[in-house]
Amino acid sequence: MDRDAILKALASPVRRDMLAWLKEPEKHFSGEHHPLEMGICARQFERCGLSQSTVSSHLTALVASGLVTQRRVGQWAFYTRNEPAIAAFRASLDDL
Repeated sequence: MDRDAILKALASPVRRDMLAWLKEPEKHFSGEHHPLEMGICARQFERCGLSQSTVSSHLTALVASGLVTQRRVGQWAFYTRNEPAIAAFRASLDDL
């Protein structure tokens, strides 16, 4: 776990929002055409008022930090929260 990469990812309010949206996908992405268990397709974030390039940039940072995982299915990328990594990061804050 790279704590600095995680802190950098969490420094953005937009990325914190994206993590919150991924925590409750049924609330924020009810129009998703695929089962929510697959994750959320990147294009679904655009309807939250974000451009495709902004979505891509933020999701790349979240994946690089390890807080979000990416799964490719054909041309589509699906994203889910990495709950074990989030729990490990939270636990590591007790060591500070």
